[in-house]
This record gives sequence, C-alpha cells and structure tokens, in this order.
Amino acid sequence: MTAATDHNDDDVALAGEYVLGLLPADDLRGFELRLRDSSDMRRLVVEWDEYFIPLAAEIPEVAPPPAIQARVERRLFGAPRRRWPLPWQGTLAGGIIAAALIVGLMFLTPPDQPDALATHTAQIAAEDRSLLIAATLDDDTGEIRLHRTEGAARAGRSLELWLIPEGADGPISLGLLGDDEVTVLTLAPEQRAALQGAVLAVSDEPEGGSPTGAPTGEVLAVGEISPAA
Repeated sequence: MTAATDHNDDDVALAGEYVLGLLPADDLRGFELRLRDSSDMRRLVVEWDEYFIPLAAEIPEVAPPPAIQARVERRLFGAPRRRWPLPWQGTLAGGIIAAALIVGLMFLTPPDQPDALATHTAQIAAEDRSLLIAATLDDDTGEIRLHRTEGAARAGRSLELWLIPEGADGPISLGLLGDDEVTVLTLAPEQRAALQGAVLAVSDEPEGGSPTGAPTGEVLAVGEISPAA
C-alpha cells in the first residue's frame, strides 16, 4: 500500500475503513459522495482494495448455500439474452456461474453498501481459481485497471480480455494482459457505453492475440461488470 505518501493521512485511513466496511453509517454517506466527485479518492480506494485482495486469495473454497446460488443465477440469467453461435458459448455460461459464486462468497458485502472501486467493478475468476483478476473501470476516463493476483499466460501464449455487452452478437477485444500484475487499458467511448449488464472474459490466445477478432482459444475466466455505487 503506497497511497499514504500521496494522500492526506486522514483520507488514507477513511478509504481503508471504507474498503473493510468499518465506516459508521453517519460517515459512510459523506464518503460515498466524495467518491463520486473525486477521482483521487477513487484511486486511493482502488489501492486499498488491491492491497487486501491477496489476503482474500487465501480463503478456502466453500460450496455456496442453495439460496445464494439461486440468487446469482437469477441475476445473471433472469432476463432473456441474445446468444451468439460461438464454440465457447457453453464454457462461458458455466464459467460465469462458477466465477460469480466464488467471488460472491469471497467479497460479499451488505446489499446497501456498494463496492468501492471506481465507477464499475468486475472480479474475473476461473472456476478452479487458477486465474483471478480484479478489474476496476472508470467511466469518466475510460480507464480499466486489471490486477492479476493468480495465474499467468502459458509459454508462447497470450491472455486476451474481451467485453461481452448484454444482447450483443459477439465479444469485443479490449486488448492483451501484460506480464506485470497490473495492466491498464483504455476503453473506446462506444465500449464505455456498453458496460451496464456486460461481462468480461479472458481467453487463452496465440502470442500477440487472436488472429480472427474473436476468441480462438479456451475461455479461462469470466466476471460480470457491476456498478460501484
């Protein structure tokens, strides 16, 4: 956690308490208003979140209660969606359920307290947790920040990120994940407009990315995009 050298000490402490869900109700509302107006404060909250994510990676996997599984499935598949005839469609659908259940148990927060990550967030996870990526998106700047805490590309291969808008005919490539733990990409305006209800996916591709403009390799991890506030 390096934010303490760049921010007021009180703001650093407040952001840390917010990420941990420790702010009293009276302070919570005021802090969330500051988040909406201050990109510096949102970045500080992102830094705290990235600091705590590796701790969550040590939590053992637990089978979800049936009630939670049913709620997740209703949220993901309650409304009919157009399907595209891609060979990895079945893998994606199963992966979304598994990833949502894993992440829901790891990062469950009270329903009246939104996640504190920029304007949108996504936890991109493989079913076996061999690949874990925390994504934070800033709709104001178009910046998407990807913090990979588990997994890496195989030798001679690349990890490619895809945006799958709700009701779309197919996925949209957002770029390749770098070798470093953190990759920062920039969304085009039309991609930023499609975040609501969309899904992020990571596929295994030839070195340099898919040669076809669509996923050609295995879909390794998926995560639903949710508003942060």
